[in-house]
Amino acid sequence: MASANRVKIGLKCVECNDINYTTTKNSKKTTEKLELKKYCPRLKKHTVHKEVKLK
Repeated sequence: MASANRVKIGLKCVECNDINYTTTKNSKKTTEKLELKKYCPRLKKHTVHKEVKLK
């Protein structure tokens, strides 16, 4: 059973502006936005991905 504190987020590539990944995070413990270095399949290289809200 999922916790009520967890929210779905998307990880958006900074360079091509595509949402390539989705994940969840605990909004009570992690208040700042996630910023991870992930693989972008469109650019075929590792780039910075930032957190965005999903609809």
